[in-house]
Amino acid sequence: MRNDKTDAREAAKPGLDPVNFAERMAGSGNFMVLFREGMAILEETADYLDGPGRTESRMLSRLGGLAYATESMKLTTRLMQVASWLLVRKAVHEGEMTVEEANSEKYRLATKEIARQPRFDGAEALPARLQELIERSERLYARVERLDARLRVASLAHTHLPPPRTDSACI
Repeated sequence: MRNDKTDAREAAKPGLDPVNFAERMAGSGNFMVLFREGMAILEETADYLDGPGRTESRMLSRLGGLAYATESMKLTTRLMQVASWLLVRKAVHEGEMTVEEANSEKYRLATKEIARQPRFDGAEALPARLQELIERSERLYARVERLDARLRVASLAHTHLPPPRTDSACI
């Protein structure tokens, strides 16, 4: 009985390897756009928190200050996770790391609990710029999380396919 995996392998010509989506993705134009966007928001956030954000936080109420501290820590944690993931995937493309290494637990996109937590009470009173950075980082994290899930599924499918048969038994 034939199945999709058998059909896919038998359709492959000897000497040609199937395309590994995980390896190709990091070199794509779409990935580079995502990479630049991730690094840009990381830099914007650092500039804001070290500059205007610090000044704005001093003008907040006690509850607002607590919300600022909590949300800014969640923001930086979320962005550091995204930046780490992007750098690992770029390293795969540049041949500095294998797909298997990149998919290991050590390099998983972590802190999902932090990234998805509801906003702290009083967050609606945070400065508009901080709220914008939080919203952008949440959208970016969600995109990276979806891409990570697709890459892991594609990588698993790629590694679990049997090698193409080249003997006379498949003729």
